[in-house]
Amino acid sequence: MSVSVHPSAIVARGAELGDGVRVGPYCCIDSRVVIGEGTVLNAFVTVHDGVTIGRNCHIYEYTALGGEPQDHSYRGEASRVRIGDDNVIRENVTINRATGEGNETVVGNGCLIMDGVHLAHNVHVGNAVTIANKVGLSGFVQVGDHTVFGGMAGAHQFVRIGCYCMVGGLYRVAKDVPPYTLAAGEPLRLEGLNSVGLKRAGFSAETRKAIRTFYRELYRRDRRFTDSLEELRGRRDAFILEVQNALDFYEGSQRGVTFWGHGSESD
Repeated sequence: MSVSVHPSAIVARGAELGDGVRVGPYCCIDSRVVIGEGTVLNAFVTVHDGVTIGRNCHIYEYTALGGEPQDHSYRGEASRVRIGDDNVIRENVTINRATGEGNETVVGNGCLIMDGVHLAHNVHVGNAVTIANKVGLSGFVQVGDHTVFGGMAGAHQFVRIGCYCMVGGLYRVAKDVPPYTLAAGEPLRLEGLNSVGLKRAGFSAETRKAIRTFYRELYRRDRRFTDSLEELRGRRDAFILEVQNALDFYEGSQRGVTFWGHGSESD
């Protein structure tokens, strides 16, 4: 297969386009750009310097990748956006370069990023993540694999969202959301396990039960959270890997962790 570039598109000298890349009408691609084989850019897509896009991605109209970070501390340093393979990026998405020399804003593989989503500087999105319409992720947000955001949700700077989470639409994420959980409400609370997501991902009933038991012990009402966390850390080696991953998530939180709401599965 050969590269296909519409006559109205502008592709700067030095841009690297893989085999089978298709560039639609009125796209603008800067010189320090790499686009992997089989990737399709619809009309009016802008790809700025410092962007690498993987194989077999589909990027829709009016998306802008690699724009300068909207950050007061940015001083023109060279930074990047790195997008993996097999991603679908719908209309009007903006993904900004990182702040800090040589740093990256990252999107993994197999993600669906819907209309109007904004990924700010230094955001790291894992694999197979679904981000619904008009979601905004602020600077330095980290999102684990297989997590889903409902439409118009927003995440505060430096927040971490663990793997296999579901964040409800329209809600504000101001603290970390631990793995495998369902988060909703204002202020945001954990409403239980993301049971549907875990079943669809092939988690066994035994694994789901072990995760649920861990969270029930962690968020017991008859003892302080810090005491429960310390006690569970002491038993770490006895837990299955998925529970160990959840336990490890609590290390190094900068924003604090979202707690369970009343009547949730932790009761």
